[in-house]
Amino acid sequence: MPIHTHPSGAPGPSVVTWAASADRLDVPAAADRTYRLIVRTSVGGQALRVRLSNAFGEQPVALGPVYVGESAAGAEVAAGTNRPLTFGGSATVTVAPGADVYSDPLPGAVRERADLAVSLYVQDASGTATGHLRAGQTSYTGKGDLAGASGPAGYTEEISSWFHLDAVTVEAREPGTGAVVTFGDSITDGSASTDNANLRWPDQLARRLLADPASSVKGVANAGISGNQVLTDGAGVSALKRLDRDVLSHDGVRTVLLLEGVNDLKAEHRPTADDLITGYREIIARVHAAGKRVIGGTILPFIGWPGWSEEAEAHRRTVNAFVRHSGSFDAIVDFDLALRDPEDHDRLLPAFDCGDHLHPNDEGMRALAEAVDLTSL
Repeated sequence: MPIHTHPSGAPGPSVVTWAASADRLDVPAAADRTYRLIVRTSVGGQALRVRLSNAFGEQPVALGPVYVGESAAGAEVAAGTNRPLTFGGSATVTVAPGADVYSDPLPGAVRERADLAVSLYVQDASGTATGHLRAGQTSYTGKGDLAGASGPAGYTEEISSWFHLDAVTVEAREPGTGAVVTFGDSITDGSASTDNANLRWPDQLARRLLADPASSVKGVANAGISGNQVLTDGAGVSALKRLDRDVLSHDGVRTVLLLEGVNDLKAEHRPTADDLITGYREIIARVHAAGKRVIGGTILPFIGWPGWSEEAEAHRRTVNAFVRHSGSFDAIVDFDLALRDPEDHDRLLPAFDCGDHLHPNDEGMRALAEAVDLTSL
């Protein structure tokens, strides 16, 4: 299990405002390189912290200096906002293999829905790089220590992954503020949504929550990994294996919203519906044991995708019946009902289909977010 190093004595309700689940990247870890990573907050607050991960590294990674500011155009940081972070009072930190570490709180306010530029210098690294492959957001990298400079000079390459950074937290302004983690696969990861537009369904859910004066859930953490399965390792370790690190470890989490299982059902060696339901039951039990709510999402239709079969469809219907009627979840979101074609329940409504018959487009992402009853969170 990963090691989590929290600052001691941090006052106020600490709430995750952004997250992207760590995984093995398909490029080696690189030394003497700065990454300027662009991320968008959900809830605002103060005393920002970042969490840096070496969850999949075989060797220690030496990081720092690390700066954070408000993103301007491209690789530029807004003037006067780029400030250094510390780790136990030091400008640098070494993260052991399999571990992650939080920065010290940074004094000052953080806006809700702010685009942040987290500039991370990697002093020394080798072996497997840890990060999030499919960011759906352009970030930047360049050779040498560029973290402290606000300008774009030296950032010679655009990248589409987030390296080493897997969470940002703030101290929320209102007592009792909490967060929801959206736990899933490529649909939650936002694979077919427009890049650089923050139109993934968790982003659109965050906008709804922030606009709702009745809801005390304001933070949204996206724990989607494209290709992820509930039961089997592949694109990311299985949901069962990553639940603690990617979901339950985040600050202020009140509710987990699960939308995962389609990759299990379309796999070459697919599990049965009963196997998948057993996996759901384990997730439910572990979330409840952690004192949090868990909401179940029905699996979307995917006829037309190459992995579809009549057997897979039968399993999908059985699993969805469990989600809807078993009473095992604290609440449900009927994503299937919200996005299926009313004339053909085995298909996505064409207006919500990105064209591959599995992934929702931007309008489909909006429909997913709007299907969530905010009071259930």
